[in-house]
Amino acid sequence: SSGINAEYGGVCTRYCQRYTSTVNNEPEIDEEEIDEYPSDKYKRSEEMIQRFLRVDHAGEVGANDIYAGQMAVLGRSEVAPLIQHMWDQEKVHRAKMNELIVEHRVRPTVLLPFWRAAGFALGAGTALLGKEGAMACTVAVEDTIVTHYTDQIRDIVEQGKEEEYRELLQVIKKFRDEELEHHDTGIEHGAELAPQYKLLSKIIKLGCQTAIKVAERV
Repeated sequence: SSGINAEYGGVCTRYCQRYTSTVNNEPEIDEEEIDEYPSDKYKRSEEMIQRFLRVDHAGEVGANDIYAGQMAVLGRSEVAPLIQHMWDQEKVHRAKMNELIVEHRVRPTVLLPFWRAAGFALGAGTALLGKEGAMACTVAVEDTIVTHYTDQIRDIVEQGKEEEYRELLQVIKKFRDEELEHHDTGIEHGAELAPQYKLLSKIIKLGCQTAIKVAERV
């Protein structure tokens, strides 16, 4: 509360200076130099977190459907236990995001049904290329997600909100590290041997990046 009072005090002081200078016909202080009210800053940080959670929720739901699609094709193959392990971790991610959007009163993206269908189709489609195709999909998707989560961590830190959103920051870091583990697993299990790997990876990453931008807004 002392920090808030000090911040309000600073705002009031600068407004009083502006009023006094106006009365004395002195040059006014530029309004753009006047600090925002704490309530404005709170609102902006809440909007940032809601935007983060909306896209994170959509991403974790979509990731679950990607692995569901892969298992629908490769569920009886030798790589099935590996895919199932990664899927089980994604189920935990999805459940936590379901909790967080309720806690922070975040509306899920209206395109969630589309992302789910697209995720399943992507997982199944790349799995039809074989184990390597499935792993290439995993690597491309997880590379995009790792970058996305890292950007969110940086934004929270740069806003000075580490303490306010400490629990959320820990969740994002944990999920980021597990997504990185999935990425590395895909590389280790032949992702780069998939047909047209570079082109396939580029297309999948572009689709994921587009989905992130859209989910942040609708």
